[in-house]
Amino acid sequence: MATYLISYDLLNSVTEDYDKVFKYIEAHGTWAHITESLWGIKTEKTAVQIRDELQNITKNGSAIFVIKSGVEAAWANVICRNQWLKDNL
Repeated sequence: MATYLISYDLLNSVTEDYDKVFKYIEAHGTWAHITESLWGIKTEKTAVQIRDELQNITKNGSAIFVIKSGVEAAWANVICRNQWLKDNL
């Protein structure tokens, strides 16, 4: 499985829109809420599959960015546990 980072800006969003995105991400089992609009997940899906599935549950025009985690990372003041990032990025 690979780790993907998901960032989004939901268009004209309400709480239920965020709830749909959160439920989608959390359904992957291994996930972290890194910053307000950045999450990490472990999955066998591709970036394109993740993007397409998120587009199906968000409003047209919402910005979605999915990237497969690389080799190096650095962070400060994140929401999630540092250990998740160390173990999964």
